Order: sequence, then structure tokens, then C-alpha cells
Amino acid sequence: MTNFRKLIDATLSFLTVLSFAGVIIIVTIQIISRFAPFSFIWTEELTRYLFLYGIAFGAPLALMRNEFINVDMILNRMPDNFRRYYEIVIYLAIILLSLVMVVQGYSFTLLGDNQRSATMPFQMSVVHASLLIMSVFLVFYAVLKIIDLIKNKQDYSQNFGEDDF
Repeated sequence: MTNFRKLIDATLSFLTVLSFAGVIIIVTIQIISRFAPFSFIWTEELTRYLFLYGIAFGAPLALMRNEFINVDMILNRMPDNFRRYYEIVIYLAIILLSLVMVVQGYSFTLLGDNQRSATMPFQMSVVHASLLIMSVFLVFYAVLKIIDLIKNKQDYSQNFGEDDF
């Protein structure tokens, strides 16, 4: 399972970097085309789609690396045992909401089968699938976080104490 997870981590990391690099490249093309006698009408739309996919690939990694926003001052004052159960409840809520998003994301993806992109040569289901992809990986990583919390593998030493402020 560890090798599989490392493969998923590496793939999502690569795709996140690739998506945001694509955003940078496309926006640069868009800016340069303002000073040229021609323009690319597809750049704004592609930028939006790449940004969606960048978030879809990056959000699950942020969940796994504890990079989502939280109130550290409250969490750091909790006893480790209570905090462990508190975080399990939080990750269960994330799983529940993400499962709803999986079901709705699947329906949303199917809805895009009959629609074409305005300026790009693909169906909107490709764009709509970003919600489904993000939701599936959020469930995957939230389950892994709960397993780590149950096995008592969660390390709270990365958090800052009061004297670090």
C-alpha cells in the first residue's frame, strides 16, 4: 500500500505542477498576444480549465500534508488524545462530504457529454471530471489520515507552541 500511495502522491504532485505550469505558459501567451497583430481566443478558457485541474490534483495533497486551513491556536491547546478523536471526526465529515461530491461529480461529468467547449476541441465532461477526480482523492487521503490517527501515527510535533509566536 505504501508504494501505491507514493505513486499516487507523485502522480498528483506532477499533475499539479504541470497544470499550474500550463496556466503560467498560457497566460504568458495571452499577454504576449496583446502586443501582436493576432490573438488567441482559446487562452482564457484553457487557463480556467487548467486552474480547475490544478486545484483538483492539489487539494487532496494539501489534505494529506495538513496544509488545509485550521485554527492552530485551538488545536495546539488540545490534549493529543482528544485531538486525535477530534481530527477523526473532521476526516469522517470530509469523507461524507466528498462522497456526496463523488456522486454529484459523476452526474455532472455525464452532463458534460452533450456539451462542447466553446473554443477548445473537447467535450465539457473532460472539464467536469475535475470535480469527480478531486472528490475521489479526497476520500482516499481522508481514509489514510483516519488510519494513521487510529494507529497513533499522527505526529503533532510539527505544530507550533505558544513560544513560537
